[in-house]
Amino acid sequence: MKFDENTNSVLTLNTTLGFLAGYVDALGFIALFGLFTAHITGNLVLIGAELAEPGHHFSILKILVFPAFMIGVALAKIIAFQCQKNARNALLFLYMVEMVLLVAFMLAGMMAEPLDEDHVSELVMLTGIVAAIAMGVHSGCGRILLTDLTPTGMMTGNVTQLVIEFVELILEKADNRARRDFARYFWPIIAFGLGALLAAFAYVRFGFQALMLPIAMLFVLVCVEKWVRCEAKKLA
Repeated sequence: MKFDENTNSVLTLNTTLGFLAGYVDALGFIALFGLFTAHITGNLVLIGAELAEPGHHFSILKILVFPAFMIGVALAKIIAFQCQKNARNALLFLYMVEMVLLVAFMLAGMMAEPLDEDHVSELVMLTGIVAAIAMGVHSGCGRILLTDLTPTGMMTGNVTQLVIEFVELILEKADNRARRDFARYFWPIIAFGLGALLAAFAYVRFGFQALMLPIAMLFVLVCVEKWVRCEAKKLA
């Protein structure tokens, strides 16, 4: 499939952020006893399933991720608003905020080890809350600033749209627009799945230090964003 330069850049960023979201969400799920840090619907289902079991124990951590995630989204909106108001690079700031929060997620998790599902400590709760805030920032950034991208924090809607685009791809005999629209959903979904798969093996091998990969990815995005803005200023 052939894309113009701008489309290629958008697709690359979309795929990168999809991988990052899948990686962090899967690592949080494995490390924090089935907690989804970026998938609120999943937590609702798990809470219902746990409450229905005889002798269940109430999972306060799964409840706390709701306000934590919302705080992350609100934080993204406030930062973006203030940056745009003062002519600052909002995307750069949100990348850095998410990176700092993932560092805090990693450090809190390392301090909370060894984790015990039967005795959820305050540090474990802090770990889950910080992770949810980080993914709230991630999701908010996509909705506020990266509106050309497909959502990277949840894939249900993307899979639905992918099937629609696939059918259109067949019906329209694979024209360029249909190929482009199909790729917009296909590659982020694949990246999300690969991120989740890699996170599972990485956490088993490295524990919370496996979060160094998405942290490094965000650092690269910060550097790229700075470089792009510098080049744009030179051309202006």
